[in-house]
Amino acid sequence: MDRLPVFKALGDNTRYAIYLEVARAESPVTTSEIADALDLHANTVRPHLERMRDAGLLVVETTAQGQVGRPQHRWSLAPDAPSLGLEPSAFRLLARLIAAVVAQSGVDEDDIAAIGRDYGSSLPAAPRRATYPSCVRAVEVAMGELGFDPVVGEDGGVATVLFTRCPFRELAEAYPDVVCPLHRGLVEGVAGAAGGGVVRRFGTLADRDPCQADLVPA
Repeated sequence: MDRLPVFKALGDNTRYAIYLEVARAESPVTTSEIADALDLHANTVRPHLERMRDAGLLVVETTAQGQVGRPQHRWSLAPDAPSLGLEPSAFRLLARLIAAVVAQSGVDEDDIAAIGRDYGSSLPAAPRRATYPSCVRAVEVAMGELGFDPVVGEDGGVATVLFTRCPFRELAEAYPDVVCPLHRGLVEGVAGAAGGGVVRRFGTLADRDPCQADLVPA
């Protein structure tokens, strides 16, 4: 999904609140249900929903069961809409339980990072031309698609990728020795597969906020 229309669509506070309401719902919700939940008028909510539909964030089902003369619209997330950390609660619970199990098992951080590297190396993030700029771009694209909202800066031949949003933040703060090595492995896997650069240093949330990775030419 093109990220620019998504950012524009969710840049409005009211629209973002509406998106959260739809994302958290267990089943498609009507315009009036969204309006009632947010204490807004349906006429206020309706254009925001349509804007997000046009951006590819929402899909709508239309039935003839609404008020006389007006069909009823039921809204839900589009299949490829970003989750923004709003996966169903069962998935969040499962992730927390798995992280707790791993933390108690005493698995070495390097072994955890290796799992992240394996997955990161399989991500189709960017053309793999084995050049340093392509490597940095591959990390930026891959982490952006995973929801980390990366920002890249360069100084003295070192590209620093700031991860301005951590989609795993709640788990990372609770289980940093599990989640942060996985994130490091993901970045290292993408960089290794792209070629041309390596991760020289990875700063977790425990080191700084936001976390970041320094990439240098291989």
